[in-house]
Amino acid sequence: MSDNNNHPLGQAPWFHVILSTGLGTGFCPGAPGTVGAFLGLLVWFGLYLLVSINTLFWITLALVIVTTVVGAWTSRVMERYWGEDPRTVVIDEFVGTWIPCLVAAVAGNWVHTALLGVFGFAMFRIIDIVKTPMCRKLEHVPNGWGVMLDDVLAGTYALILTLMLRYFMEGNLCGIL
Repeated sequence: MSDNNNHPLGQAPWFHVILSTGLGTGFCPGAPGTVGAFLGLLVWFGLYLLVSINTLFWITLALVIVTTVVGAWTSRVMERYWGEDPRTVVIDEFVGTWIPCLVAAVAGNWVHTALLGVFGFAMFRIIDIVKTPMCRKLEHVPNGWGVMLDDVLAGTYALILTLMLRYFMEGNLCGIL
């Protein structure tokens, strides 16, 4: 990932700037990836409040697939202007956050859902920042796919951890939480 967070905006196509930066969250100083991922979590939780659990799963899965493909495309475009894996491109953080959310929704229990969602978000961010060896390898896939695929894998690891926590909560901690 490039540490350059100050890019000349006039050169890049505005559509791709808005899309790739997660509606501008990629320009937040300090931790743009975390801010972008958190916006993704808020979008998902808003959907949880609006639709059924079954519908939420399918919407989230569709968001993951579509955003991964669109993200690879827009990342490829932005790499031409801002260099390899620019820090301000955070569309990949949305996908990485939504993957563990696939198993975070609990019907009729917004507290468990919120806890599992925040846990999945936190695990994804930690894994994405630390970079497991496989995530680091995927970063080098060309044409914008490396930007997306390392976060898909980090999100998948976070999904497994979220599923384990959910199992633990449902099996052992139901009366406490």
